[in-house]
Amino acid sequence: MNSSTSTTRRARRIVWSAIALIVAVIAAFAVQQSLAAADAVLSHSFTAGPGPDASTDDSAAETSTGAASIPPGGSVLAPSDADGVIRDGDQPTVFDTDRVAVGNLDPALLDALQRAASDADVPFLVNSGWRSAALQQHMLDQAVISYGSAEEAARWVATPETSLHVSGEAVDLGGLPTLDWLAQHGAGYGLCQIYANESWHYELRPDAVTQGCPEMYADPTEDPRMQR
Repeated sequence: MNSSTSTTRRARRIVWSAIALIVAVIAAFAVQQSLAAADAVLSHSFTAGPGPDASTDDSAAETSTGAASIPPGGSVLAPSDADGVIRDGDQPTVFDTDRVAVGNLDPALLDALQRAASDADVPFLVNSGWRSAALQQHMLDQAVISYGSAEEAARWVATPETSLHVSGEAVDLGGLPTLDWLAQHGAGYGLCQIYANESWHYELRPDAVTQGCPEMYADPTEDPRMQR
């Protein structure tokens, strides 16, 4: 084999390697864009705080893409106000009990929220409160699409059977000044952040008034209540 032939073959290998690298980069970019689009759908579908359960949360508001399909057993064809939907930009305060997302919260939790809000110098806006089982299922379905698997989605969105939002025992609050105030003073009202990955998700822990809030779970998958 002469040096000219060897050089030609080496040049071809370099060209094909470069082409393969370009194809891989394009494919990776396409996947990234697809995931970003799915995440945007979830973010705009619901207002459940900065994340999915959103949080998550996310992270619950009316879908921006029209009617959403609810699996068998859902009460409506698309989530609505009656399901606890809260639209972005139209968040109620903890005193707006005419909104079912607020009015259907557990009375003890609602009382603690209202007492805290009365003493705070920041508004307590509710990004997500009580939710119907149909709305919770819709959020879970969207999270699976956004995160690519049921396992990852479970870190942010509970099932309708386990969700503390469906039972009215959890609330997602915003914005940052409110969350900062609660981080400093919430325990005095029994209001505790439960999951380290969801700074907006609060539940009532009456013992926290004297004992402080319990240690947080890293995410909902560590919570025994989510396993039932």
